[in-house]
Amino acid sequence: MRPALSDYQHLASGKVRELYRVDDGHLLFVATDRISAYDHILESEIPDKGRVLTAMSVFFFDLLDAPNHLAGPPDDERIPEEVLGRALVVDQLEMLPVEAVARGYLTGSGLIDYQKTGAVCGIALPSGLVEASRFAEPLFTPATKAELGEHDVNITFDDVVGLVGAERADELRALTLQTYGQGADHALTKGIIVADTKFEFGVDAHGVLTLADEVFTPDSSRYWRADDYTEGVVQQSFDKQFVRNWLTGAESGWDRHGDDPPPALPPHIVDATRARYIEAYERISGLRFDDWIGVTA
Repeated sequence: MRPALSDYQHLASGKVRELYRVDDGHLLFVATDRISAYDHILESEIPDKGRVLTAMSVFFFDLLDAPNHLAGPPDDERIPEEVLGRALVVDQLEMLPVEAVARGYLTGSGLIDYQKTGAVCGIALPSGLVEASRFAEPLFTPATKAELGEHDVNITFDDVVGLVGAERADELRALTLQTYGQGADHALTKGIIVADTKFEFGVDAHGVLTLADEVFTPDSSRYWRADDYTEGVVQQSFDKQFVRNWLTGAESGWDRHGDDPPPALPPHIVDATRARYIEAYERISGLRFDDWIGVTA
């Protein structure tokens, strides 16, 4: 018989996830259907989003060579029935205080940084780059881990050295770029460009740098259609950028720099976001989302 969620101690709530203690060495990561944008948790939820994030992460944890924090299968008997399909039992790690971001293309905060300074996270870049320009080699562009409601801030590699030490910083950069390359190469065979992605790493009881949290999900990555890719314009996306674009567009009427919270997403945006997330999962994994745990047609 599976435990109830109330049997576990609740440790923390994030923008999307709830964290519980299973035992002295293991945690339960639960992905909700909440969605965040511009440091706000939106009023609207995206149905099945937590299951998509969990399914995508499981697929990539299996594909990638990097050590990861999974401590059991997605139907592990320690997972309560009420969160089956959107929860994973994981090893408890000592998390590094760095968002490990890898970028293959210039967009988002990287583009803003480049336009101001000619560099991204202190890495000088050639002149003349534009929206969606592809880098000659992927970049390691770390950021701070912000508190809930705050914004991550891009930092330099020297800043990472100051936070975790030179040896661990070198290891973190190398494993971030290796993991990005492996995942992005796979996605490209499915017709999807991973423009950038964000990883979180921790250290296990043996001192091994270990991939944690979510990996290559539509929440943590920018997915573009390879067939439609055109340098110099904003790309059509399969990811959370679709929601960000609506929030900052004329239809929403929201001023992201004002004091008011974002408006609720209209049903057509909720439905379209769900469809994009599911399409990203199915195209990249080659699996049917309807076959994932707990999904009802």
